[in-house]
Amino acid sequence: MDKNTITGFALIALILIGYSIWTRPSAEEQRAQFVQDSLQQVARKKAGQAAAVKQQETATKKQELALADSSTLFFSALQGSEERVVLKNDFVELTLNSKGATVEKAVIKNFEDKDDKPHVTLFDAKSQSLNYTLVAKEENIDINQLYFQPTEVSDSTVNFVAQQADGKQIALRYWLGEDYLLHMQLSAEGMSGLFSPNNSMVEIDWKERCRQQEKGFSFENRYATLTWHNADGGTDYLNETSEKIDEPIEEQTDWVAFKNQFFSAVMIAKNNFEANALATSIPQKKGSGYLKQYEAKLRTPLTRTGKDLTADFEFYYGPNDFRLLQRVEKQSTFGKELQLERLVWLGWPLFRIINRWFTLYVFDGLTYLGFGMGIVLILITLLLKVITFPLVKKSYMSSAKMRVLKPKLDAATAQYNKPEDQMQKQQAMMQEYAKYGVSPLSGCLPMLIQAPIWIAMFNFVPNAIQLRRESFLWIDDLSTYDPIIEWGTNLWLIGDHLSLTCILFCLSNLLYSMMTMRQQRDQMVDQQAEQMKMMQWMMILMPLMFFFVFNDYSSGLNFYYFISLFFSAAIMWTLRKTTNDEKLLAQLEKKYEENKNNPKKLTGLAARLQAMQEQQQEMQRRREELERKKGNRS
Repeated sequence: MDKNTITGFALIALILIGYSIWTRPSAEEQRAQFVQDSLQQVARKKAGQAAAVKQQETATKKQELALADSSTLFFSALQGSEERVVLKNDFVELTLNSKGATVEKAVIKNFEDKDDKPHVTLFDAKSQSLNYTLVAKEENIDINQLYFQPTEVSDSTVNFVAQQADGKQIALRYWLGEDYLLHMQLSAEGMSGLFSPNNSMVEIDWKERCRQQEKGFSFENRYATLTWHNADGGTDYLNETSEKIDEPIEEQTDWVAFKNQFFSAVMIAKNNFEANALATSIPQKKGSGYLKQYEAKLRTPLTRTGKDLTADFEFYYGPNDFRLLQRVEKQSTFGKELQLERLVWLGWPLFRIINRWFTLYVFDGLTYLGFGMGIVLILITLLLKVITFPLVKKSYMSSAKMRVLKPKLDAATAQYNKPEDQMQKQQAMMQEYAKYGVSPLSGCLPMLIQAPIWIAMFNFVPNAIQLRRESFLWIDDLSTYDPIIEWGTNLWLIGDHLSLTCILFCLSNLLYSMMTMRQQRDQMVDQQAEQMKMMQWMMILMPLMFFFVFNDYSSGLNFYYFISLFFSAAIMWTLRKTTNDEKLLAQLEKKYEENKNNPKKLTGLAARLQAMQEQQQEMQRRREELERKKGNRS
């Protein structure tokens, strides 16, 4: 950069500095500018505050308009105060809220809860909600947002009414039956023109957080299910262990139930709930005080009567008692076969038949005679043992015959000691049994006949509400576990307690298994006994496996199994002591003489088994012959 350029830049800088000094305002002018700036800042702040207020007012107005959009016809009913109305009788107490006009609390009387309070609270406003939405042509009416006026209030009836100036009104009329059934009619009066003539509907969103009512969380949770009844008959339910969200119910239904082990809330629709309703069941954590989170999204058509539209419902808030549910169904005004007794699970078809037509009648009869529940279980066990005794005796005598024939079987099969001779050995044994008129399979069928009874009782006892809170001997409650020791932490497979009846059941099972194994060992030839060792170990380990399964189960069920196995062991011991092996062998020898020249042929499964053995033997003989020919050629 040369000297002239530097001189030019210096002159420009001096000119700019001089100009800024010459044009700078005086002190008075600066103060005036400061005041003006402060005033403008205050004005801007006030304008911002005014804009915020206006924005808030606009948001509030929008909110009110949005709310009004759902119930413009009943805008005046969007404001009010909540009133509670209580409907009650000797069995149930229901609290209804005037906002939404629904039941917000249900108390079932005369049933102690798990905290020893005299009544069971099925749900309250915190754990349950029910919302009806009328689906109109232009705008829907959300009934849950309306404040209704209660009229004609008594202990058993109440009418909730929301009116409009032009005479239109929405009414929900309730009347409580003689026990657990609540009737309700929802009506939109003078409003038929607002709804589609072919598709006037009421949508229902029903939610409940199902309370834990019993001491045993895990056991009660197995029987807590969202259940429904198909309009064409039969019930179904969501899986009780897995999470199901918005699971479609494909068929039309006439009732939906939020069910726990011994109590249910049931909603029944006269016009049925439409197909493709959505059901949700979410298991809750142990210690939360709840079992499941239920939700049902339902739709049912409105019935037109002149200018009015109506929908009729019935609600059952009560115990899952088979006979009671049958009586309550007769009180329904809908004239349907509701099958409410299906809320009491009696098992799959075969086991349900046993429980429905045998166990229930015996149970009712013994209960009617005034016996305690523990005695009832013992008497049912004794009755079943008496009925099945002929089959048990036949099974035992079949085993006894094979036991006394064991020396003869050993002699007849002594030549077949090689592994490749097992087919011949089995065939020789079958022929020997045929000579003495003994069927080795005759003892199996009677034992199989008893198995359905055990499974039927497995389904019946946990669902018998009559056992709830009933004590017997050391057991405080036959419907849940009976701990001899408890601790605060859950241990893997065991839980947080030891159940005494479960221990007794497992010990009796072990005793019975050992007696059965001894009986089987006495009738087997040597090689059979060796082959059965693994099976015998499984029979010994089975009671231990049962302990881990049944430790959480009801003491009533464990007690029944304990008594049943104890009597079975006693019967087997008595039959063993009263059976004269020498006389039995003499009878078989006599039978042998009769069949000596004309051996009795095996029939049924035994004959088919022998035929299969002979066929396998022939195939093996042919393979050996083929291999021998190949060896000769080579």
